[in-house]
Amino acid sequence: MNKRQLLFAFFLGTALVWTSCGNKDAKKQGAAQAQAEKVVPVSFGVASHEIVTGTISYPATVKPLNEADLFAEVSGYITKIYVSDGAVVSQGQALYEIDGTRYNAAVQQAKASLQVQQTELERQKRDLARYQTLADKDAIAKQVFDNAKSSVAAAQAQVESARAALVTANTNLSRSTIRAPFSGTIGISQVRLGALVNPGTTLLNTLSSTSPIAVEFQVNERDITKFTKLQSSHSSSDLSLLLPDGSTYEGKGTITTIDRAVDPATGTIKVRATFPNNSNTLRAGMNITMNVSSTSATEEVVVPYKAIFEQLGVFNLYTVNDSSKAEIRQVKLGIKAGDKIVIKEGVKDGEKIIVDGTMNVQNGVKVVDAAVAAQQAAKGAPQGK
Repeated sequence: MNKRQLLFAFFLGTALVWTSCGNKDAKKQGAAQAQAEKVVPVSFGVASHEIVTGTISYPATVKPLNEADLFAEVSGYITKIYVSDGAVVSQGQALYEIDGTRYNAAVQQAKASLQVQQTELERQKRDLARYQTLADKDAIAKQVFDNAKSSVAAAQAQVESARAALVTANTNLSRSTIRAPFSGTIGISQVRLGALVNPGTTLLNTLSSTSPIAVEFQVNERDITKFTKLQSSHSSSDLSLLLPDGSTYEGKGTITTIDRAVDPATGTIKVRATFPNNSNTLRAGMNITMNVSSTSATEEVVVPYKAIFEQLGVFNLYTVNDSSKAEIRQVKLGIKAGDKIVIKEGVKDGEKIIVDGTMNVQNGVKVVDAAVAAQQAAKGAPQGK
């Protein structure tokens, strides 16, 4: 290769290197420009202020007003089960029977023993009466008369002891039949026919009252005054229940009890409301939602509810700054009123917020009104201008 050819090859290689570097720089610059000019179409709203009437929702649990674990009070074998599992029973209704043969025998024995002691008492009283007549005539030693009186007193004590034994025997016989202490719904039996039960240790079943029934929930200590007023007014229009299937419970309840003390660990206090439950829709242990109507005392900052989104248990929304860029804000929510919700902290009145399209928005990205963007696109105009 001669000198001219070498020079030509050198300049050609240099030109190719410059061209390659220039292309890379252009690509980087273009990508950066595209990123900088990214615009997301969204719908805007404005935080406003107003007197709000809405609802506050509380997680709640259904609790029976009366509930009792039924234990055997005497030992023996289960000989009868009078009711089926899950039955509705009345106060005093027989539920279980424990073999009462020996308890019935104990009653008969106690009755006989009482009769014997009563007969002995009558004999001692007759003897005392005869000794009394002789003592009045000084025809009997005083010691004999005193012994007769002591015998009567001892016989009287024996009668009382026999009478107490009869009460005990009758009580044990009565306890061999387990009866409902109040009206309600019985659960699934823990024992079957022929099972051996022991007093105080063998759980037979659980009985819960059905109607009325309680709904318990925790409220912030700041709201104690409000719930105290609800309790005093006996108002049923301010409370409603949302069932686990999403439906609204038809019955209306009232606040009946506010616990005696605030839990210092959580700053909350337990409140109990009572609801009718004739259809047994509300079951003990059910997790539901208590909705309490509330009207703000002063004007509150509100935004459309759909502007709110949750991340890791924290509620947020996007505001829009003067450069038309999105800024994420953590907010504290108040009561919900229709399609709006109160913002306690995080947004001020009059601030511009993003209502729709937040799924495509990131913090710091530029946003544009979706309706305007659509019109510009239809006219062939570039977005964002």
